[in-house]
Amino acid sequence: MFAGKRITVSAIRRKNNAIEYYEERKVSRPVLQKLKKIPFVRGTVALIEAASVGNKHLNFASDRLDVHPDDDGEIESTEKTSKMAMIFGVAAVGVFAFLFGNILFTAIPVFIAELFSPIFPGHVGQNLLEGFFKFLILVGYIYLITFLPLIKRVFQYHGAEHKVINTYEAGKPLTVENVQEHSRLHYRCGSSFMLFTVIIGVMIYLLIPFDNIIERVVHRLLLIPVVLGVSYEVLQGTNKLRNIPVLKWLGLPGLWLQLLTTKQPKDDQVEVSIASFEKMLEREKTLEEEEKVGGRIV
Repeated sequence: MFAGKRITVSAIRRKNNAIEYYEERKVSRPVLQKLKKIPFVRGTVALIEAASVGNKHLNFASDRLDVHPDDDGEIESTEKTSKMAMIFGVAAVGVFAFLFGNILFTAIPVFIAELFSPIFPGHVGQNLLEGFFKFLILVGYIYLITFLPLIKRVFQYHGAEHKVINTYEAGKPLTVENVQEHSRLHYRCGSSFMLFTVIIGVMIYLLIPFDNIIERVVHRLLLIPVVLGVSYEVLQGTNKLRNIPVLKWLGLPGLWLQLLTTKQPKDDQVEVSIASFEKMLEREKTLEEEEKVGGRIV
């Protein structure tokens, strides 16, 4: 999936080898547009928007996984009859994922660190140990799911997306050969964002004292928007500084994590990513021209 200023586009390869596209126009909401201009707030807004749009693209792809185009009528029928169920299903999964994520990456590291309080006592020691366990959980989880064939394929497409972006930013023609020569790592990746939340979280938590473990967990939950907001700004900053000697090293931790969340793609996967990116550029140009025509006074 690739996102432009006005539209997001994803491409999938069907069983008959044809490439099919899904497009989602970006809706301009005045309140959100204002929030996205506020530093440390725009990160949370961007994350929510990305999750919402990404869900739609994933539904499109998963509904057509291993389904021949000749059977698309069944997909459309199912989508119409179960639309309400799907909405509630996605909402339930979203709530569960949110709660599970908070327990996994917030409460569990806190309790594990508390077990080692006799060895690592004090506010600073406990915070550093908590961050260490969060890092282990994050990396361990990603490492384990890479053994799932479907996840490995997703990570290959993830690598293909990065290669396409890197090739485009280098000003090279988007051919399979050119794309494969470029890195599968990129500074703006969401994987880097995940790691930054762990690192930034430790720094912010050091500023907030706690008297007991319950208070500590509550603090962590309340500070989630703050950690997300600061992490987003750091991610954007490392991307802007990536061509400056010495300062470019600030983004290396995120790039190292991408060694797990991206895999070397096959040529046919690169072809799909190129097609998706070029379709996005094409649609962006068309929509821009339509806006210019619509804005003219006749």
